[in-house]
Amino acid sequence: MKRTLLAAAVVASMTLAGCGSGTSTVAGTDTVAPQPTAAATTAPATGAPATEAAPTVAPTPAEPGAKVAGIPALSGTPTDLKAQSSGLAGTGQPPTQLLTQDVVVGKGPAAKASDTVSVRYSGTLYDGTPFDASWKQGDTPVSFPLNQVVPGFALGIEGMQPGGRRVMVIPPALGYGEQGSPPVVPGKSTLVFVVDLVGIG
Repeated sequence: MKRTLLAAAVVASMTLAGCGSGTSTVAGTDTVAPQPTAAATTAPATGAPATEAAPTVAPTPAEPGAKVAGIPALSGTPTDLKAQSSGLAGTGQPPTQLLTQDVVVGKGPAAKASDTVSVRYSGTLYDGTPFDASWKQGDTPVSFPLNQVVPGFALGIEGMQPGGRRVMVIPPALGYGEQGSPPVVPGKSTLVFVVDLVGIG
């Protein structure tokens, strides 16, 4: 079964951290983590090279609809949670700090760093090139603990409420670092994720 890049990074990170047998449940399906490879070891799970200043807490999301420098426009109808929306090409230099903006604000308890979340997401490079999307497998969400994904993704989700959609721009230091995650994410890539938080726990 195909796994999304983010889900594969979760599984690979569990193997690298020595977490048991290397078997993890992603989107309700048992998947066996591959042995560490050069590609797998470049996908940081709980940290990234400190190559530039990076926040240690998630920023306060910008208000929905506000124009925020460094956050690209989105494809489709961004407020339609039944359809995928992705980041288009950004303009100017990519931001060096994590940026987030709520597109749709959810309701209920907010996600915390220790939570396991169910999400739908699309991922593009800052130039608009798509590299990953849970939507490739339909609208079924994928689930994973926030402490086992790239730091910027986890920080960006913190504070989200179920039913919300958020766009986040993740600098390399909080993403896949200087080495990237070949062949789909080049080194020093700024990432743009559009994330729908379906549930917590």
